[in-house]
Amino acid sequence: MWQYSYDGSPSVYIVPTPIGNLDDITNRAIETLKRVSVIFSEDTRVTLQLLNHLNIKNKLVHLDDHNEDNVKNQVLSFLNDGKDVAIVTDRGTPIISDPGYKTVKFLKENGFNVIALPGACAFVPALVASSLPSEHFIFYGFLSNKEKKMRDELESLKDSEWSIVFYESPHRIHKTLLCMKNIFGDRIISISKEISKLHESVYVGKISDVIDSELLLKGEFVIIVSPKKKIINNDMSILDNVNMYIRSGLSSMEAIKRVAKERKISKNDVYMEFHRGDKL
Repeated sequence: MWQYSYDGSPSVYIVPTPIGNLDDITNRAIETLKRVSVIFSEDTRVTLQLLNHLNIKNKLVHLDDHNEDNVKNQVLSFLNDGKDVAIVTDRGTPIISDPGYKTVKFLKENGFNVIALPGACAFVPALVASSLPSEHFIFYGFLSNKEKKMRDELESLKDSEWSIVFYESPHRIHKTLLCMKNIFGDRIISISKEISKLHESVYVGKISDVIDSELLLKGEFVIIVSPKKKIINNDMSILDNVNMYIRSGLSSMEAIKRVAKERKISKNDVYMEFHRGDKL
């Protein structure tokens, strides 16, 4: 079991950095970047631009997906010497579709505090501005680079009744949207690009209406796909109705609650019917 409480012992700080607008950084993040002994950075050139803007002089060490297995030991060495360290990525919050997971897991296993600061994260403003359902959602991040695996990933998500959040790069977005249209159908989506930058834009509409748009020419994108429409079929048995929702990813209890609410019947009646069917 892992746990921590901040007691002044050496710690690693996960520090979000601005997505675009350099003012989108918290005072706490700035003070942390000043105070730590070293900053581990996905791209030291990008981070150096931010540090120069903030007038922070600090040691930078490169850490990304390709060298993380080796560099995590350097992070541990600093902590063992009693020094605090920070981890940042190029933009946004580390570990969210960015490097850092292996290092955080490794440091926790070695008994050190890992303290995550709140801050910039691209999918949050994109979801809020999308006007798509956000009470429940799935954050998926980047799909696979391999087309067959991408299709398999989308097939596994197509029956979700929650909004689905993806990240995508400019050189892949056209192919990704074509694949989504083929598998999800021509759903309503939101595409946010250049979040917090001068040319920030948000599109909301059908996939087919944006697939050849100039909107897709450049930028970093957050795609939000609307949920699959509910199909309430009162001719379907209660047992089949519950099992349909279980196949879509809900737990048995969540599926029972959903069926009871949609059919306007007692949750206990659905529960009894489901478990009676399980025993047949």
